[in-house]
Amino acid sequence: MSQPSFLSRVLKFIRFSHTVFALPFALGSMLVAAHGLPNLRTILLILLAMVFARTAAMAFNRVADWEIDKANPRTAERHRLVSKPVAIGLVIAPAAAFVFTCWFINRVCFALSPVALGIVFFYSLTKRFTSFTQFFIGLALAVAPVGAWLAVHGQLGWPPVFLAAGVLCWVAGFDLIYAIQDYDFDRKRGLGSMVVRYGVPQSLRLAQIMHAALFLCLVAFGVSARLGPIYHASLVLVLGALFYEHRAAARLDVAGINRAFFQSNAFVSLVFVLATALDVMSNA
Repeated sequence: MSQPSFLSRVLKFIRFSHTVFALPFALGSMLVAAHGLPNLRTILLILLAMVFARTAAMAFNRVADWEIDKANPRTAERHRLVSKPVAIGLVIAPAAAFVFTCWFINRVCFALSPVALGIVFFYSLTKRFTSFTQFFIGLALAVAPVGAWLAVHGQLGWPPVFLAAGVLCWVAGFDLIYAIQDYDFDRKRGLGSMVVRYGVPQSLRLAQIMHAALFLCLVAFGVSARLGPIYHASLVLVLGALFYEHRAAARLDVAGINRAFFQSNAFVSLVFVLATALDVMSNA
């Protein structure tokens, strides 16, 4: 049996498939900011910035949690995918490329690029001193729609603020569900997590509250961005996907949680960007 290629191991190491979570919200923000498609140069620069920032952030997470991941049965294989020096290189090179890309976008994005990197790196350290790690990973992904808006506009507005708040609540909610898998390990190791602090039942209720807040933020985003019926009707599908995720989580079946985690959240992000694109293009 042939060994996986270096590229496939790197992509697995940084969980490239999970790009489907944050990228659609960045693209939706970009479309609204530009009132349609911006020029090809801006689109490519936003995509490059997203890929570089996410690669650096995920690699930093792997390096910071190297020993923790080795001890956790769920994540023990991660450190076998690439060596630690390679992992460190996957932090440094994409981080530098991200800053360089932001220089080509505009002055605001370039000036804020170290701040963005600081936010997405900081999440990986939070489990060592706070239980509110889920909010910090939400904050890390919330950078995406704000950055995309600034890439087009150069200044902030209410739509990206509402969308970023929604992404924060969405990610915090689904990470509360995902973290149930590591409840015993995190508790024994003394790692910070709201699931450890409040227990599984309370965490599931908090995840429901977070996703209710997401829905309100998506409504506020649509209103502030003056989106029409296509976008607002799509929120019914978002609610359905979230309901499916919470139904699966309530059974406390790890395989079901993993399946629902990816399927429902990928569905939410894709419905969002498609509905936003259709709405914006129909009014362009």
